[in-house]
Amino acid sequence: MREWWIHVGLICIPLVAVYLHIPPPQLSTALQKWHGAGKVFHFRGFKIFYRDSLGALGSSDVIILLHGFPTSSYDWSKIWDPLTQRFHRVIALDFLGFGFSDKPRPHKYSIFEQASVVEALVAHLGLSNQRVNLVSHDYGDTVALELLYRSDQNRTGRLTLNSLCLSNGGTLFECFLAPILTRLTNFVIFQKGIGEVFGPYTQPTDAEFWDMWTGLRYNDGNLVLDSILQYINQRLKHRERWVGALTSTYVPLHMIYGPLDPVNPHPQFIRLYQKLVQRSTVTILDEHISHYPQLEDPTGFLNAYFNFIHSF
Repeated sequence: MREWWIHVGLICIPLVAVYLHIPPPQLSTALQKWHGAGKVFHFRGFKIFYRDSLGALGSSDVIILLHGFPTSSYDWSKIWDPLTQRFHRVIALDFLGFGFSDKPRPHKYSIFEQASVVEALVAHLGLSNQRVNLVSHDYGDTVALELLYRSDQNRTGRLTLNSLCLSNGGTLFECFLAPILTRLTNFVIFQKGIGEVFGPYTQPTDAEFWDMWTGLRYNDGNLVLDSILQYINQRLKHRERWVGALTSTYVPLHMIYGPLDPVNPHPQFIRLYQKLVQRSTVTILDEHISHYPQLEDPTGFLNAYFNFIHSF
């Protein structure tokens, strides 16, 4: 009887390994290039990956890009070069638990900690006294609102905001994702889930899907997804703090919105946003653009952002 179970185990273990892509997938040439152009700094003993590109001569403007869940700074790759033509420095990071950054477990991931990671990076780069422009997406929107709260309340003094541009973040609507199977996800499940938040005409290529999956699997990131997903509960608990910062600030605000977004549905989301945040300007992209506007319509995203940044 014991030998029978041993045989079953010997068969099941490699099957599970194949299902979960153990070992993790190799970096594509594009991801190797992105990784090779980056650096790391240390935050409370953890390594945080970031990109910092020098751009336009004669400009002193700095832009910091905050990515969404469950992807990474590579989400900004399609608009990176055009941004370097406008800004003196273009900076992006992988939050703790994402992309090429460390993914500790067990660990209590929080929006507050991620905001402190951004502040630490700004200090590390010697930009504490520099006014910075924030552009954020999804999960990054909530981190940006915590940074906005701290800046307006003068809680830390490490980040001075010149402007804030949000995109398809769910701070006003609470989306509930199922964390139960996150540790057991594989590429097929991941591709289907991510594909559902892209428009039917703006789906990633197979290579782009694979790069997203590779970034997730790097450093066993699939094993921390359920811990990171606690940010949804944090949004509920601290909604007054973050929405209050959004509605009371005098920092120039803009929202770039893909209206086909199933996470933040149109028109309910944008109507509520415009009602609550009356000082903000809004760009609604073409009707086929969904939850990842910077990847689905990089030209439209850039045009909307440049129009905003030149308006004040």
